[in-house]
Amino acid sequence: MEFKQRTLMQISNMICGNFQEGEASYFRYRSSSYLTEFFQDCDTDYVHNGTTRNYWVAETLKEILSDPQPTANVPPETFARVVRTLMDQGDAHNEASERPKALEMLNSALTREGFEAFYAEDKQCYLRHLKTNTIAAPGPNPHRPFSAAELKRKDQLVAFLEQASEDELIEEVLLPLFRQLGFHRITAAGHKDKQLEYGKDIWMKFTLPTQHVLYFGIQVKRGKLDASGTTKASSANVAEIHNQALMMLGHEIFDPDIGKRVLVDHAFIVAGGEITKAARNWLGNKLDATKRSQILFMDREDILNLYVVTSLPLPTGALPASVSDDNDDLPF
Repeated sequence: MEFKQRTLMQISNMICGNFQEGEASYFRYRSSSYLTEFFQDCDTDYVHNGTTRNYWVAETLKEILSDPQPTANVPPETFARVVRTLMDQGDAHNEASERPKALEMLNSALTREGFEAFYAEDKQCYLRHLKTNTIAAPGPNPHRPFSAAELKRKDQLVAFLEQASEDELIEEVLLPLFRQLGFHRITAAGHKDKQLEYGKDIWMKFTLPTQHVLYFGIQVKRGKLDASGTTKASSANVAEIHNQALMMLGHEIFDPDIGKRVLVDHAFIVAGGEITKAARNWLGNKLDATKRSQILFMDREDILNLYVVTSLPLPTGALPASVSDDNDDLPF
């Protein structure tokens, strides 16, 4: 996505807090170090290099806009984060916290590019494409470029998964992740009473905007899933997972919220290692058309990327001994 240079300079002056003498400034003034801090708050690694501030910011914005777009009429997620950070209501300057003057100035630049900024009920600033009314909603995008700090967290999580047991994978990683992603009534079957699992390690539900509810069962394996005839100790055979997925879809679960037993709508197969291409192909060929849409896959790379972009605190075992994590697990 490309913005006109005039637009980039206008937005960069807002980020820098540059205004001509006599003009009222509705944006904080940011010196070199505060510009670096600003872009760190946007989850990027840009560091001001000492050159003229507004030109440097304009070039940085141009680079950010060159990132992949989620869809044709939505700017890159990083640019949306820049706008949200710039328009933080806690940074209101010379006006009310709703920042009407600052919003007007920002929109005078964005309208030229076919976008409009607005505040939603959560008091966060969002971007809307004027022609299509498409909103650049924030959300975890596991395919965006990661910052150096995020890559470090990813490496720490990899080290944790290498030595974590299946129960630790479930309790320390998957349960917090699915809660953060909006699933609720997440229940882990545990491994003490296998006969009660019916192929499910976890069950949970997700409420659609229409208030319809979908139920999910999750089968978790610590290591790699393969389709080879001889399965190593660190791997699991996909044929076994196929049988457990069928059990998962065929047995009811009790939902205490409605006091009824319900069937699982979708089966998640989650592996702490890789799900090989052969395993995916085998399972896809084995399932008929009615079942294929009910089986979803997540392997280690999916877990890592989602965990990082949702900004969840690392499991205690993934942190250095000198670092403590004060963030308790979220409640059920």
